[in-house]
Amino acid sequence: MLDSPKTRPIVVGFEKHLTLDTNLSRRTKSDRNGRLLGPTSTVKESTKPTSDVSPTRSSPKRILLTGATGTLGYNVLRLLAARADVHVIAPIRGTHPRLRDFPRSVHFIEHELSDAVHTAQIFERARPDIILHCAASGLRPPKGTWFDMMRFNVESTLGLFQMNCRFNHKSRFIYISTGLVYRNQNRALVESDPIEALHPYGASKAAADLMLQAAASEFGRQLTILRPFSFTGRHDGGGRLFPYLLTSSLAGAPVEMTDGLQVRDFCAVNDIARAVVAAVDREQESLVEKFNLGSGQARTVRDVVERVVAELGLQTNLLFGVRKAHAYEPHHLVADTALARQALRWQPEVSLSYAVWQLAQEIAPELNLKEPDHSPWPTLPT
Repeated sequence: MLDSPKTRPIVVGFEKHLTLDTNLSRRTKSDRNGRLLGPTSTVKESTKPTSDVSPTRSSPKRILLTGATGTLGYNVLRLLAARADVHVIAPIRGTHPRLRDFPRSVHFIEHELSDAVHTAQIFERARPDIILHCAASGLRPPKGTWFDMMRFNVESTLGLFQMNCRFNHKSRFIYISTGLVYRNQNRALVESDPIEALHPYGASKAAADLMLQAAASEFGRQLTILRPFSFTGRHDGGGRLFPYLLTSSLAGAPVEMTDGLQVRDFCAVNDIARAVVAAVDREQESLVEKFNLGSGQARTVRDVVERVVAELGLQTNLLFGVRKAHAYEPHHLVADTALARQALRWQPEVSLSYAVWQLAQEIAPELNLKEPDHSPWPTLPT
């Protein structure tokens, strides 16, 4: 049973915020399944809007962005915040120092995506034109939190989409999935390839991916699914490959890795964020659209890391073959990006080495790395 509904506080310390309707909490309640109920009737999803609540054409586009503190979400937010034609509402779990520098066109709200009642309050007040769902949990969760990650990645996603249906607003839903959803094909993957993943994170995203496609078809809602492959750059963190490389090198510790023979498709996170924004701006042509996002270049992890280290002049000790790869990590994970390049009119613009250099300026400036060429790496012969 959900707690009794109440209006949640704005994040402490943020001057810019979205003021929620304080009367909304007295007009809604929830049943034991988390569905929102009115005072006397149940909620039924509908594909027929009862009224046009869209902003006027001259109004800024209203975007509800989840995951603004994550690597990709943060970089998407940076691009959107620089524009005058959008207004971003960003639910976040807590404060982050980097979020304080954004303009007043960005409103941060303290929110847990698992809270269906507060999500409804945000939807009713914000009336988003686009729901951009970047939030996700754990690439490599410990076994104790495995089911928590599954629940968050699937249930929070479906909850947002259900709310989109409930409020009868002609908004688009853009879901950030992952290249890990695909069954291994030992070649570049296309959007029509089958989804089948045993990797925990990939499986959770694949489940949400498929359920959203079913829901969009059932309720006639526009859905764009973006499947980014490997990326790094500003605001990358945790135990991911390149933050680990930089912090270990700064500490003078060896960088312990797998054999590095996995074939991957690496891209700068800012380029992936540009593709996401291109999807936001694009007029959708069909009910459900799917795009792979990546460099389209197949390189082994070892080759990628050694090239980045050389181009940055990084003094480090790479130890390959020390760690074991994840049991369900695909050997070959490379995107065919032809569809995204054509439909989104997008292509990567910077090299991976430059993306890692930008990350180093944030988390390890003491390394004094050489700024590399910004241009994308040359295309490999096929």
